[in-house]
Amino acid sequence: MTVVLDRRADIDLEAFRRVAWQGEGLRIAEPALVRIASCRAAFLRLIDSDPQLVVYGVTTAMGELASRRLNQEERQRHARLKPFAAATSFGEPLPQRIVRGIILARLANFLEGHAATSPRIALAVAGMLDGGPLPKVAATGQGGAGEILALYPLFAGLSQRFELEVQERNSLINGSPSAAALIADSALAAQNRVAQALRVFALSVEAFQAPLEHYDPALDVLWGDEHEAAALAGLRGYLRGAGGGRRKYQAPVSYRIVPRVLGQAHRALAQAGRAAEVSLASVSHNPVFLPPDEAHPLGRCLSTGGYHNAMAAPVLDDLAAIWADICLLCDRHSSKLLNGRVSHLPDLLMVGRQASESDGHGNVGYIPMAVTGFLEEAKAAAQRSFIPGSESAGAGQDDVAAPAFLAWAKEERAGRALDAALALLAVIASQALHVTGRPAPPPLASFLDEVRSIVPPVDADRVLGPELEQLAQSFTRHAFGARDS
Repeated sequence: MTVVLDRRADIDLEAFRRVAWQGEGLRIAEPALVRIASCRAAFLRLIDSDPQLVVYGVTTAMGELASRRLNQEERQRHARLKPFAAATSFGEPLPQRIVRGIILARLANFLEGHAATSPRIALAVAGMLDGGPLPKVAATGQGGAGEILALYPLFAGLSQRFELEVQERNSLINGSPSAAALIADSALAAQNRVAQALRVFALSVEAFQAPLEHYDPALDVLWGDEHEAAALAGLRGYLRGAGGGRRKYQAPVSYRIVPRVLGQAHRALAQAGRAAEVSLASVSHNPVFLPPDEAHPLGRCLSTGGYHNAMAAPVLDDLAAIWADICLLCDRHSSKLLNGRVSHLPDLLMVGRQASESDGHGNVGYIPMAVTGFLEEAKAAAQRSFIPGSESAGAGQDDVAAPAFLAWAKEERAGRALDAALALLAVIASQALHVTGRPAPPPLASFLDEVRSIVPPVDADRVLGPELEQLAQSFTRHAFGARDS
């Protein structure tokens, strides 16, 4: 399969999933190539029409030398500068799926001519997604005002392949395609994480035999929030056919607020999805070229802050925060299920004679300790990302850094902690159903089978760590579309 791009609106979350996650190739439609060529020609006419025209990085130098005007010969020499000077970032690389997503998002500035680049550069960028190895892009050390520390090494190979002309280098390194890809990647993973959380908490509700009134359809209207209604409906769907014999009085708070907390997860997911859709198709180039119109027959260029994606850090922070909150519920549910005085579950902690003769817990009883550890890791990651100050090399222009990479790294850590906490709660809920001889509700039967295929019920003490780790890794793979993450 191949994704075909004509307009920048074609670069959406589904295109990102296909190209970045599923590895599909990319083709730029012929009308788009014609448009790119036409805008490129208009841009060249514009910069040749007025000797006094100021276009950053084209008729002037860059950075703190932006006030220096370039003559015709200097423009060409400036365009051919190699990007080695800015290739200073290093460290843990971004996953290749995100690198593919950055390349896809880079094309949003090209398709309607706003980067004023040439068709050959557009085709070369699209060609990077043909399945060959991609350059490494560091996830760390990204403190630039824009994204040049990431985009320079990503597109350095193209600057070596081509003798670059005016504006072609700028079209590769300006804008915010990295932020768009980071949001999109987290938004897609969040869809799967929220779905997984619904399954695990429904399994926990059944294991605890919590009253189903806590998730009654009447609450959809009473609470009046579409996201909480979605969480309520999801829980009810998984609890269809739930067993009887439920407790006659209300469950602890951690069970009653599950739809409220998962409703917030739905809300954070919706915000991340919208930010991803907007960012992927956004024209973020600087300076941006506006094609000719009636009022501006030669077109015009605007210097903007489009390369600073202000949506990225807040939506990523919100995801990290809700992952930490859900980890807290995992921690509470795990402890309540294992406390017979609260759960009324017989011998849940007993896994054999040796356990009963010691403390009655067996190694299942130690699982909540691990949940607490992952909860604290998620909480440590879920810290607000503020806009960093930056004064790179004393450059007076680059006085603010972009926080998208920093926020993504924290959301990624919190998300993986959530995967582990959910996996551990699933095992405890599985064990609760096992020791009481109860089946899962029919909609959860296959999910319970998946959990038990990796961590079978515990009837005697055994080393659980490797099994639990394998299940947590399986949950993470699920978050990223069942691909090896």
